Amino acid sequence: MADLHTTNVLLGIMAAVSVLEALLLLGVGLGAFLMYRRATQLMTDLEARQIAPVREKVGAILDDVKAVTARVSEQTERVDHAISGTMGRVDETAERVKGSVRDKVNQAVGVVRGVRAVLASLLRTESRHDPSATADGF
Repeated sequence: MADLHTTNVLLGIMAAVSVLEALLLLGVGLGAFLMYRRATQLMTDLEARQIAPVREKVGAILDDVKAVTARVSEQTERVDHAISGTMGRVDETAERVKGSVRDKVNQAVGVVRGVRAVLASLLRTESRHDPSATADGF
């Protein structure tokens, strides 16, 4: 019976150690769960105190950037339209000036050609009808 008594004692010790291991595992699991809850609470608090205000500020800044970008785009469109209109008017004015100068030059050339034609006609007529020029030569 000594042999069974020793076996029973050893089995009792092993059962007690198994119970202690189970209690230790439950304690470790409970500790891990409490640490997880605290970490989650800390992250939630950190987000509420630090990240949310920064997110709101960044959102406001992005809204301002969007508004400024839209305004700059609109102003760029207006400037482009104004420049295009001005260039069109400059081209139109240049064409008018060129046409006006061409008309004046054509008139002046016409007058010069007319005077030249009159002078040429007079010189030819005088040399043909001048009796002294032909009679003196013979």
